[in-house]
Amino acid sequence: MRRRGSLHVITLAAALSMGVAGARAADEAKYPDWQAQWKNASGGHFNAAKPRMKQEAPLTAEYQAIYEAGVANAAAGGQGNDPMWRCIPPGMPRAMIVYEGMEIAITPNMTYIAIEVLNQLRRIHTDGRDWPADMDPSYAGYSIGKWVDEDGDGKYDALLVETRALKGPRVFDSTGIPLHRDNQTVVKERIYSDKSDRNVLHDDITTIDHALTRPWTVTRSYQRVRDPVWTEQICSENNHHVLIGKENYYVSEDGYLLPVRKDQPPPDLKYFNLPPK
Repeated sequence: MRRRGSLHVITLAAALSMGVAGARAADEAKYPDWQAQWKNASGGHFNAAKPRMKQEAPLTAEYQAIYEAGVANAAAGGQGNDPMWRCIPPGMPRAMIVYEGMEIAITPNMTYIAIEVLNQLRRIHTDGRDWPADMDPSYAGYSIGKWVDEDGDGKYDALLVETRALKGPRVFDSTGIPLHRDNQTVVKERIYSDKSDRNVLHDDITTIDHALTRPWTVTRSYQRVRDPVWTEQICSENNHHVLIGKENYYVSEDGYLLPVRKDQPPPDLKYFNLPPK
């Protein structure tokens, strides 16, 4: 009898295991198939619908002036407002330009977005949590998401995301369109597959920021790569740019400091014991 009872327990356990596995498979089938490498299909400037230097960001007068000063600095040979030359991550929302490749991993409680440039990792909480009372600011920010079934077919069509707790410095893209220095940015996204081509992914990005006169919405798009080649992006490796005081200089191949723009003054050497003139 003990052997028959043991067999019954084993059979019941196997049935339960199969039931759990089946439920898990059914649950996973509700999510879209986004497993792939996704490549930028919208260009390197933030608003793909506008030319690079005519983005028409709704900046306040103060931040429009900051933007124009940065453009002038870049035209003269400097780095403008873009902090990425110092290996500072793009941060949100710029990270979703996706300069290289992006990978998305979906679990019921968390969606992970891994972005190759500067090894950025976004964690989007989808477990129904509320905003924590205390959030440590980061370039990627703290994201809470919600899956939605928009056409009622029992499968999720889009991921709605809100991101807060961001730190700076951050700009929208390499042209140096600034975000407010108070870092109170809120980014809202709707990420979804293209209805006519499941190998295309879209992200409607709305940025709410005190440098803007109103929320700014753009759409970014990405192309699926089925047989990807992943690369390692180490910004600090072989980076010849150096910040001294408030000036950007360049270290030559033979180890000497070079100016980056015409008539740039040399760095202040007040902490060195220089021989008398």
